[in-house]
Amino acid sequence: MSEKLKSLQQYLEKMNRFNHVANLLYWDLRTVAPKEGFERHADAMTYFSTEAFQMGTSEELGSLLAELSVPEEYEKLDDKWKFVVKKMKEDYDRDKRIPKELYERFVRAQAESEHAWEEAKNTSDYAVFAPHLKEMIALTKEITAYTDPDKEVYDALLNQYEEGMDSATIDHIFGELKKELVPLVEQILAAKEPDDSKFHGSFDVDAQAKVQKMLLDYIGFSWEKGAVGTTEHPFTLNFSSKDVRITNHYYEDMPISSMFSAIHEGGHAIFEQNVNPEYDGTIAGSCRYMGLHESQSRFYENVLGRNKNFWLPIYEKLGELLPQFKEITLDEFYREINHVRNSFIRTEADELTYCFHIIIRYEIEKAIFREGVSVEELPALWNRKMQEYLKITPANDAEGILQDMHWSGGSFGYFPSYLLGSIYDGMYLEQIEKDLGSIDTILAEGRILEITKWLNEKIHRFGSTRTPKETLSAVCGKEVTAEPIIRYFKEKYTKVYGLEK
Repeated sequence: MSEKLKSLQQYLEKMNRFNHVANLLYWDLRTVAPKEGFERHADAMTYFSTEAFQMGTSEELGSLLAELSVPEEYEKLDDKWKFVVKKMKEDYDRDKRIPKELYERFVRAQAESEHAWEEAKNTSDYAVFAPHLKEMIALTKEITAYTDPDKEVYDALLNQYEEGMDSATIDHIFGELKKELVPLVEQILAAKEPDDSKFHGSFDVDAQAKVQKMLLDYIGFSWEKGAVGTTEHPFTLNFSSKDVRITNHYYEDMPISSMFSAIHEGGHAIFEQNVNPEYDGTIAGSCRYMGLHESQSRFYENVLGRNKNFWLPIYEKLGELLPQFKEITLDEFYREINHVRNSFIRTEADELTYCFHIIIRYEIEKAIFREGVSVEELPALWNRKMQEYLKITPANDAEGILQDMHWSGGSFGYFPSYLLGSIYDGMYLEQIEKDLGSIDTILAEGRILEITKWLNEKIHRFGSTRTPKETLSAVCGKEVTAEPIIRYFKEKYTKVYGLEK
């Protein structure tokens, strides 16, 4: 190993310590920190995040990367370090353009914005959040002008979360979905709805937490490398492949919500826990492509978790943990978890109408960054879009524009990743059945860990070293297409609702 590479490794170890502390403070802020402790925690998180950012844009790091990028040095590196040096150099050249003062201001504003969003959501008071949202939009535009001066702002944001994606590509793919799904949903909504009366009532929150543990065990989450917490909005946070944490939110009257949040976040966590551990502490580790990441969480949540056969081996155990489910047959449960209805909350939506929730957010983000729609106009725009796509209007902003935390953290351009993930899932499903056989049979026989192992080997272990396009090419042998997920939706819901073909 060359001295230059050793120097880079030592530098990364030091930088990772700052990132580790910043992540730990974020976890604490979102899970257990008391309200009065917010200011001190936010100050500390801002300090450590800014220190890590400074190390990531320092002259010392720039020199190391430049030296290792020289052809004669670069060719001596193994594949892992070639990837690390190349990607770090790209990120360095981009991030170096951000003034330290601007980055520090962003981190502080981000913490305050997320704090204000939580208060605004709990009180359904958009006015509490509006000034923070305005600042996050302005700071995002300002930072993007430095990082991607030659790109249109929103396309730069989309590419940040899913490399190689732009709005023209997404418009085309989402257009295909809309063309096929709008009439399918209309046909379903005209059919007889399942009776959901047995799912109303009070379901013990502690018992729901035990159900979460059972589900995470079942799909392959490692407790030796993972932990769980409780938050307003579920998320996954990883420190390394050996320390991946997820959160959930339990509603006393909606037990299915926490079940599928557990499966969804568990999918994210299983991805991170199974990245090649040699990538830990480098840019090759935690997957940076959000559509690829969401494809894993949504594959577990929907393609597996909403399949009746997923529950066959564990449904009796569910009834033991939540006794009300002893009075609910598996068929009734299956109909309810695939109950298609126009609903207000994205995270509670069925997998079909969920697509419209993402399209709504995507179109609003384009309106913010391309049409100059003001923060004050957004609640009304949100409600118009809900009426356009779902034929419903939120009664208040908590079930409308305040329901998601993403914009409070400046994650503009993230939402399309969820739907891209579902599109990738249709492709994965077809390939798994070619490689392993009928997914229904595998699940019914309780062999779900065979699917987890397939995903580990085909996708997870590569971390960030493959782009979404490269992953789809390697795993499925084709370019991204919505056709498989459209076929999946049509075949599944024609059977669930007894529709005419």
